[in-house]
Amino acid sequence: MRKILVVVDMQKDFIDGALGTKEAEAIVTPVIEKMKAYGKEDIFLTRDTHGEDYLETAEGKKLPVAHCIKGSEGWRLHPEIEALAEPSHIIDKPTFGSMELMGLLAEENGKEPLEVELVGLCTDICVVSNALLLKAAMPETPICVDPACCAGVTPSSHKAALQTMEMCQIGME
Repeated sequence: MRKILVVVDMQKDFIDGALGTKEAEAIVTPVIEKMKAYGKEDIFLTRDTHGEDYLETAEGKKLPVAHCIKGSEGWRLHPEIEALAEPSHIIDKPTFGSMELMGLLAEENGKEPLEVELVGLCTDICVVSNALLLKAAMPETPICVDPACCAGVTPSSHKAALQTMEMCQIGME
């Protein structure tokens, strides 16, 4: 079974920028170490990507903090993390979950059975969204998250998201 690692939104704005937290900063090194255990061809990265009009979008009206504006410093992936992946495996996503990632991995799973692990930011928004999309698209595929390589908006929302994923049969690594 081919093992795939999905690294969700390890971008400056979520690590130490506009929406950064000390918990997000603390997972950078563990995520890098985990990535080193995978081949570049088996790592996919998502990148939260918004336009200049972000504050006018439905998301921006509920989270009025401009972040991950395409081309900005805050939109950039952590450089060490980006260096460990194929550029063609970086997927820009305009919202929490990536339909593109879901389709791509479902197609790969049709060619050979996959096992998918997710890490990254934020556990309670984008990690859980992508994990649930992948589970819905590939219900028989083992999907897990590594809680030690994820951080939520708050420690309590991180824990709640992990519980939600467990209830939906997403494993904890």
